[in-house]
Amino acid sequence: MPLYINFNGEIVPADSKLLTTANRGYRYGDGLFESMRMMKGKLKFTDLHADRLQRGMKALKIDGYSQTDAWFLKTKAEELATRNKAKHARLRLTVYRDADGLYTPSQNKMGYSLELQPMDEPRYFLNEKGLIMDVFTELPKPSNYLSGIKTCNSLIYVMAGIYKEQNRLDDVFLLNQNGYLCEASSSNIFIWYNNHLYTPALSEGCVEGVMRQVIINVAKANNIGVTEAQINPEILYEADEVFLTNAARGIQSVMGFGVKRYFNRLSKGLLDELNKL
Repeated sequence: MPLYINFNGEIVPADSKLLTTANRGYRYGDGLFESMRMMKGKLKFTDLHADRLQRGMKALKIDGYSQTDAWFLKTKAEELATRNKAKHARLRLTVYRDADGLYTPSQNKMGYSLELQPMDEPRYFLNEKGLIMDVFTELPKPSNYLSGIKTCNSLIYVMAGIYKEQNRLDDVFLLNQNGYLCEASSSNIFIWYNNHLYTPALSEGCVEGVMRQVIINVAKANNIGVTEAQINPEILYEADEVFLTNAARGIQSVMGFGVKRYFNRLSKGLLDELNKL
């Protein structure tokens, strides 16, 4: 069945040719995006996505952020899901600066596209086979006020993905410019060590993941201590459990790092709580 997308408010076939080479998202990575999950026809964690999107647009000085609120995300997502006859899906909203100019834009107007990929899953599932991971050291991630935003400039993650494929890994840990743990190639990291949960602080340069915040909230509600910290990658040799989080997949458990093997008891429990939401 052919898929449809929403391009600047118009629903068109997904294979339509819509961009020119002057598009600033294409030219300069001048934009940002939200990856979201729909289950049973409802967008999950809409308020958190809208809040992050609006703060990101504000930081990038893209006008129109007041209109990309929770109601905008919810209505556009549901409209597109209806057109695609999908109840469960992954969605990606890309917002770009719709302007001319070279590095300096002629204006800061917002343009957007909303894409949908149907899924069969009405809930989050833990991966059956735990991930095998290693540390990607070739390209550290800088930490600055843009680090927490999911910008369209994703070359660090592309290079991490190539490294992952070449080394036959399931995923990789990224470091920041100071050599501390930052995130995985498309997820945030959580580490269970000495009966306490740790995740890299936002000041370490990681993306401000929506699912990261949800899991922090779920853990605290279940009396699990959580600390956002500067984390030395050496802790991976000592940890009892490591798992990754993102809005599309929920929680993914890590099985191995080098010769180290991890449990997945906590991630199973947290996933059950997540599905109750």
